[in-house]
Amino acid sequence: MNKLFSLQSFLIFFFTLIILLNFPVGISASYLGCEKLGNNENESAKHLMLMYYQLHLQESGLSENAFKYAMEGFENLRRTGKIVNQKILSIIDFSKSSNEKRLFVFDIVSGCLLFNTYVAHGRNSGTVFAKYFSNKPSSNQSSLGFYETTKTYMGKNGYSLVLQGLERGINDLANERSIVLHGASYVSESFIKSKGFLGRSLGCPAVPVNLSRPIIDEIKNGTCLFIYANDVNYIRNSSVLHS
Repeated sequence: MNKLFSLQSFLIFFFTLIILLNFPVGISASYLGCEKLGNNENESAKHLMLMYYQLHLQESGLSENAFKYAMEGFENLRRTGKIVNQKILSIIDFSKSSNEKRLFVFDIVSGCLLFNTYVAHGRNSGTVFAKYFSNKPSSNQSSLGFYETTKTYMGKNGYSLVLQGLERGINDLANERSIVLHGASYVSESFIKSKGFLGRSLGCPAVPVNLSRPIIDEIKNGTCLFIYANDVNYIRNSSVLHS
């Protein structure tokens, strides 16, 4: 009887240890996945590309090209000191349907995927897919490229985050166009089920209302946001990618 009890105790201890060793202790519920890359903020773009495979981002819906270009541009921006907060990188992958979760927010230092959720494109950029992009005021289209997040404010769309376009002729009129990140009720699974596609904005990258504040608070004050699409003209003319 004692031997049986000892065996049971050992097995319980053994399997408990296995579970503890494989469970990411201390990670907030908003952290969707992590791959420790060390604390060196000067990791090369090539090394950071390991995150794509280690976090299984292809399975999460993020295209490899979107991630590759994001890392290349991010490395160029931080090397030239154009990004103040080099810890966080956000990617919007407009090569994906609006019915997919195509906003990805990363902690580059810890190697964590912090958020993965829906994000709207401009109403004149397309319906289900964003196909058309513009830097012109009143175009109601999304603009591609690299942005720096700046200050927050309370506006008609609630808690919002101002975006500074970093690419001349591509997104540098973001402020004039009042392009900000904000929450919107039309960015929801219920809207998709009702209409067959996600709601669209006037050009702003709108996110779910319940996630807008935590996302904004995570990425505000000088982090990098990259908006990608399968757009040959952008890839050819991007000043950040070719700097």
